[in-house]
Amino acid sequence: NFQMSELARVMLLTYIASYAVRRSEELCSSFKGFMKPVAVLGAAAVLLLAEPDFGAATVLMATGLAVLFLAGVRLHHLLVPVLVAVAGMAVLAVNSFYRMRRLTAFRNPWEDPFDSGFQLVQSLIAIGRGEWLGVGLGSSVQKLFYLPEAHTDFVFAVLAEEFGFVGVVGVIGLYALLVGRALDISRRAADAGLQFQSYLAASIGIWVGLQAFVNIGVNMGLLPTKGLTLPLLSYGGSSMLVTLAWLGVLLRVHHETQLTGRSAVSREGRRE
Repeated sequence: NFQMSELARVMLLTYIASYAVRRSEELCSSFKGFMKPVAVLGAAAVLLLAEPDFGAATVLMATGLAVLFLAGVRLHHLLVPVLVAVAGMAVLAVNSFYRMRRLTAFRNPWEDPFDSGFQLVQSLIAIGRGEWLGVGLGSSVQKLFYLPEAHTDFVFAVLAEEFGFVGVVGVIGLYALLVGRALDISRRAADAGLQFQSYLAASIGIWVGLQAFVNIGVNMGLLPTKGLTLPLLSYGGSSMLVTLAWLGVLLRVHHETQLTGRSAVSREGRRE
């Protein structure tokens, strides 16, 4: 089945980019103009939390607010929804048994390695077994019914086990290259006067970077467990299709930026 929250996230971030262009003056000058898109993001986050999908809601809010910040929102305006969101998520975590269980397991998974801390302990074992060069492609032991969700949420741990530290650094470097390239395309689009395309490219780069950061942090025990896939690596139709579609949009933005630049050069040549 197709997970509609994946597509909804794309549509919401596209709306944020569109709003930042259409209501640029209102967004940058008044708190009311800023809160309109934040209210839309908040409503979507509430629906995601009702699934429940705490990780996707967090990434959506963070990406949307980052794009609004790039659009020129005043910093003191931005602090209000950030503080409200952090406080709200803290309350949700405290009032939910399974979220509190995840937080306590994150703090010390070895305290209960066969129950609440089992998944993180098995992930750390997989990463530790990889050492420098890994055990070899396809030779992971942890993915053989030891590590839960080894093909989706915890695929990074299996990758670390099979390819070691060198492979992990290579994968992180590729993600950094992808995010950096997306932000560079965003900057070039802004220079060419394509504001909507610029914000869209930035949202793609920020979203991929944030989701990869959260997934890798969870696998390494740096962040509490979240049900987020690793873009382009985790198994799953919805996540893979949407990520590839996003990258297709990014390539289109790059293409339009190049066309605009060539048109500007040709116009200058005719004037000369």
